[in-house]
Order: sequence, then C-alpha cells, then structure tokens
Amino acid sequence: MHEKSPLLTAKHRERLGSRAAERVRKQGGLPAVLYGHGQTPTPIVLDLKEALAHIQKGEKVFRLDFPGSKDKDEGQMVLLKDLQFDYLGTRIVHADFARVDLNERVRTRVPIHLIGEAVGLKQAGAILMHPTNEIEVECPVHEIPDYIEVEITSLDVGHGIAAGDVKLPFADMKLITDPHAMVAQIVVQVEEKVGEATAAAGGPAEPEVLTAKKPAEGDAAKPAAGAKPAAGAKPAAGGDKKK
Repeated sequence: MHEKSPLLTAKHRERLGSRAAERVRKQGGLPAVLYGHGQTPTPIVLDLKEALAHIQKGEKVFRLDFPGSKDKDEGQMVLLKDLQFDYLGTRIVHADFARVDLNERVRTRVPIHLIGEAVGLKQAGAILMHPTNEIEVECPVHEIPDYIEVEITSLDVGHGIAAGDVKLPFADMKLITDPHAMVAQIVVQVEEKVGEATAAAGGPAEPEVLTAKKPAEGDAAKPAAGAKPAAGAKPAAGGDKKK
C-alpha cells in the first residue's frame, strides 16, 4: 500500500528554539523532529508547501530525501506521529516523524469516513452526531489505510455505531481506541421554549416579604407599654375612669 509513499524534501536544522523555528517558518519551511529505532532525535526542516500538500490529503507514511547529502536517513521510511498547531488551531507549525520499517507494527490514528444517508435523518428534528472522527489502531506500516469507511445507511433514531462495531480492513489490525467510543449516532434535537411557557402561565408569583411580626387580633389598638395614647383616642374598654 505504501510502495509509492510520497517523498519529502528535508535538510538538517542547525539552530533550535522558538525564535529559530519561527525564522524557518517565515522562510517557507516546516520545523520537524525525526526519532525512533534507538537513534538520537534529529531536528530537520521540510518544505512547508510540499509537506502540507501531502498531509492535508491524509498521507501518513513518507520517504525522506536529503538533496546533496549522504545522510543515513536518506530514503528512510517515516511515519507522521504528531502535528502541532498555532494558538488559533489553524496553522501547522511543527511535525514529529518516527523512523519505521514497512513490516514494523505501529500505532496510528486513522480517519473515519461515514458513507450513506442514515434513515433516521428523515425524522423531523433528527441530527447525526459524529463525536469520534478517527480511531487509533495497531498494524504493520504497510497496512495503514488512508481512512476507514463506515456505512450508516441503516442507522435509525436512538441507535449508534461504536468504535468496536467498525469493521477493520485487515484481520491482524488491532483496535486501540475504546470500543465503546461512539463513532456515529442519530438523536432528535428538542427545542424547549421556556420563555413562552412562563409567559403563558402568567409569570412567576412575587414572594411575600415579611418585615415584622403581625400583631395578634385585638392587640392592634393597644399602645406599647409606657407609651401615651394618640390624641383623640378613646381609652381601651375596661380602663380606669376618672372620679
């Protein structure tokens, strides 16, 4: 599958550090590190446009070309292991590659392509969820697929396809991702109109504010102890009469 793996033009990177890496990017290069097979990690520079053209197509296995150099890594098969993006998450600023042999078993992530139109999407409010868009597998380098197709035509509302349900393209390929991770699922989106429901009910009742203890019945006319009765007020029934 990888007999004609893309060729990446590379050269050694002498200066390290964030400033040097930014200078490389401004000059049209992509800073990268090559490691694996018990060898010391090697900082390299790739041609940015060339590398991105292949990476954005989903390529993972490459051959390295060091023009004008008899480097030990000349023609080496490498596997793309990691990409680093800028703070916006839109621009690739660094790449990690591992030295590999075609028959070596490696772990890598493979994109999932959903095929077909799910029958459950015909129901009003139904939407397709695709929370896991790639799975991690272990297999020989020469068996790494560009992607894995998952048929979803028969997927109905309330049902889903987990990673463990995905048919792997080779018998000796091993799934590393959690088999319960959901790859595709049809759910119905319910919109709750909370504001309208509240208005229809007349709105929430205002709570009663208690500021003081209410007087008991018959106590309202009694003045506080030692207080003078209000002007013109009649004495309480049973009170002392002037002789």
